[in-house]
Amino acid sequence: MKKLLLSLIAVALVSLTANAQKFPDMDASPMDASYFPDGQPLDEVFQRDVRELKIKLVYSRPQLKGRNMIGGKAAPYGKVWRLGANEAAEITFYEDANFGGADVKAGTYAVFAVPGEKEWEFILSSKLNTWGNYTTGEDKYVARVKTSVISSPEAPIEVFSMMFKEVEGGAHLVVGWENTVVELPIKM
Repeated sequence: MKKLLLSLIAVALVSLTANAQKFPDMDASPMDASYFPDGQPLDEVFQRDVRELKIKLVYSRPQLKGRNMIGGKAAPYGKVWRLGANEAAEITFYEDANFGGADVKAGTYAVFAVPGEKEWEFILSSKLNTWGNYTTGEDKYVARVKTSVISSPEAPIEVFSMMFKEVEGGAHLVVGWENTVVELPIKM
């Protein structure tokens, strides 16, 4: 009886192991989100003063790991870059906005950048769900705007990061990585 019970348990374990779902390893560049106003959507959860969500940005966060990235192979100067890793970053405006001087309608857009040593160009595209910037064309570009580069006082920034800094009349999209920080004004 004992042998039969042990045999049944062994068969059950083998069966469970054989049918177990194999999940992929953690992505080296995990996805993250930034919100404006900052704190959304957790304000409601933690019963803080809830302000209406105006912008949501979803992007992947690559790491330096000792590599030269801005101006290097990952984010070369003068070329359209996906602004992170993996899928292109996507920004949702919940109301019409002015993105660095260009008026844009409420909606969701892929956001790219063209890094430069002194200036970056940001691009909004209507082509969503794209891997990097490889399947989008200029005919899908909704806005192209430029802004100046700021040297990072906290250099180097190990993990690619994007956030919103609240300013009067809107926010600045702040992008930081390696020795570079860029701010792009957004008016709401």
